[in-house]
Amino acid sequence: MLRSMHLLVILISLPGLMTHDDEQSLMDVPLEYNGSKRVLCPSKTYKNNQPVDRFDSSITLRQLRSEMGRMTSVQDKPLDGYIITSDDDHQNENVSPHDMKREFLTGFYGSAGEALVTMKKAVLWTDGRYHLQADQQLDCNWILMKHGQAGVPTLTQWLKHEFRNYTEVRVGADPMLIPAHVWDTWQKELAQSTVSLVEVQTNLIDLIWQVGRPKNNTYAAYPLEDKYSGQPWQEKVRQVRLKMELFKADAIVITALDEIAWLLNIRGWDSPNTPVLKSYVIITQGAIYLYAERFKILRSVDIHLKTDGCYYADCVRLRNYADIWSDLRTMSQTWNKVWLPSNCGYAQGASRKIYMSIPEAKTLPKPSPIIEMRAVKNEVEINGMRQAHLRDAVAMCDFLAYMEQQLEYKAAGWDEMQVARVVNDFRLEMNLNQGIAFPTIAGYGPHAALPHYEPTERTSLIIGLNSTLVIDSGGQYLDGTTDVTRTFHFGEPTQEQKEAYTRVLIGSIELASLVFPSDVRTDQLDALARKSLWNVGENYMHGTGHGIGHFLSVHEPPISVSYISSTLSTPGCTANLAPGNFLSNEPGFYKADDFGVRLENILEVIKADIPQKEKQVFLKFREATLIPYEPKLIDPYMLSPAHRRWLNEYNQRIRDEVGPELKKHLRMKALEWMIKKTRSIPEWGNVDLQYFVGHANPIFSKHSLLLVTLVVFFQVWKDDYTIFS
Repeated sequence: MLRSMHLLVILISLPGLMTHDDEQSLMDVPLEYNGSKRVLCPSKTYKNNQPVDRFDSSITLRQLRSEMGRMTSVQDKPLDGYIITSDDDHQNENVSPHDMKREFLTGFYGSAGEALVTMKKAVLWTDGRYHLQADQQLDCNWILMKHGQAGVPTLTQWLKHEFRNYTEVRVGADPMLIPAHVWDTWQKELAQSTVSLVEVQTNLIDLIWQVGRPKNNTYAAYPLEDKYSGQPWQEKVRQVRLKMELFKADAIVITALDEIAWLLNIRGWDSPNTPVLKSYVIITQGAIYLYAERFKILRSVDIHLKTDGCYYADCVRLRNYADIWSDLRTMSQTWNKVWLPSNCGYAQGASRKIYMSIPEAKTLPKPSPIIEMRAVKNEVEINGMRQAHLRDAVAMCDFLAYMEQQLEYKAAGWDEMQVARVVNDFRLEMNLNQGIAFPTIAGYGPHAALPHYEPTERTSLIIGLNSTLVIDSGGQYLDGTTDVTRTFHFGEPTQEQKEAYTRVLIGSIELASLVFPSDVRTDQLDALARKSLWNVGENYMHGTGHGIGHFLSVHEPPISVSYISSTLSTPGCTANLAPGNFLSNEPGFYKADDFGVRLENILEVIKADIPQKEKQVFLKFREATLIPYEPKLIDPYMLSPAHRRWLNEYNQRIRDEVGPELKKHLRMKALEWMIKKTRSIPEWGNVDLQYFVGHANPIFSKHSLLLVTLVVFFQVWKDDYTIFS
């Protein structure tokens, strides 16, 4: 612990230690404008050996380029380039199938990525979570830019280099899909070049995506009762209005769907796995406006929001979804200052089109006040999150016991798709479950090395005995959202696999067991989870933790435990933790084309049980996730006494809290499996590995069985003797 705190102090000092020369040396890395080397490209050379999930984008690229040159489509001169992001109208992280424009064009299905198409080239940028996945799914028409690697140019750097010999270049994008802060950044970076950024009001992908496009959802919204939310929506609106007064804002425009759902205590079905209603909200001191499709507002929601005869401040006035654009232009004439959401972590803020609907002199760009309000859960939400994770543990233990038994019986059909289907089914059986929180990740062998791999019929591998299986899944419950990752091995793991697993486990324990002052930033916590991997020259190209919502988004701002992408540069976006926060802890190890390991728990932030200083509050974490680790993948001799103690205490909590629930629901196979996986080990010295990994069971050994038999015989003899005497 002392060494961990010493490392933390060093990291706190790092920003001030970097010199100008250090920064300059980073800038001097030559940029690689041709992208990274592609697997199995060019396609002519490897024609018969392409990845099974690689998408042929030749037709969609040809159609898009045709529209780029058509003046009737762009309502102006032809375009030299067109940008397609991963966003929808509300800058959601996970968009509905109807809005997956980038996926339709490229065939790449990661949640993050920006595509740029010119008349001759196609380029895609994505982050470290998807480097391997993008390389497999993109065909050889695409140049792949891997964010996070040295020498990768930004989109604007690439544009300036590509068109450096041109006099006038027009690059278009849909302003409704681009966050305002991203658009502003691009414009500033292109200001001294020949490249102009053009607003194209008609989305060109909409013009070419006419056949086979999924339809928009038609399911109606519903109220979330106060017994789950813990606070009436009127009180939440009152707090928002107090924030508006503080910053002298006459109105605030809320565009993020999860913020609207939390604020008004309503849920819907308009985003995959996230229970939100497609809508906008405008709040002034005298009115609340909800812009949504009227057929999705049932009578129960009308009553909940008090929409009948609404002419006062604490009721909701319903407006048609599309009326937002005309209302912004007309209402803003009477406003002096309008609060427009800016970016903060996973929240991208409002779109360029929203910002352009208000005169610039009247705009107040600032992170939405709802971000910090909902990040700190109230007592009802905290208890709900705990109960949801307990129910989730019952479902997962039941599923894992069943799957392990099926694989022992060598049951047919257990591939990655089957794993994802069955784990989802077990969750759906639980009380208050409303579906899954995100598409289940189930990757075996080389697929386990892809952090966000989702199995498909074409790619699904049979679960074997030689490698690791990573399962990352979560559930949506009326009282909480869960997210857990575990890694398994159903044969005899290699020493390399055990060392990788144990180093990831050590990183998870180091972070989970930390006691820290409340002014420590979340990005500074990241090093603790990576230290054991850094010691052997390993790393993972994704964050260690993210905030999680209460029956809402599985990735919730502003919390981000990541030195790679920090919220420090965003004014008004907090980077500190407080009691009531919930966040993930998910270090990982990935060996390309071989195997992967990831372990993820949700942590609750609570006050540390140590004397609190007058001006300094100390915090610690409480594990919300209560699901066993895989003992056969743990090398106990790599664990320090403190690590062993933490693991024993965690396993005891699982027995104490999950065990009674398994008994109550008569999940006896799951109970037996859980007890086997949660055996304790000595804090010091040697470990009986046969007992620890479950190959031996002293409770039912021959000697123990003889002892139990004698005890039973003696008890029967004693009872008989008592009766006859």
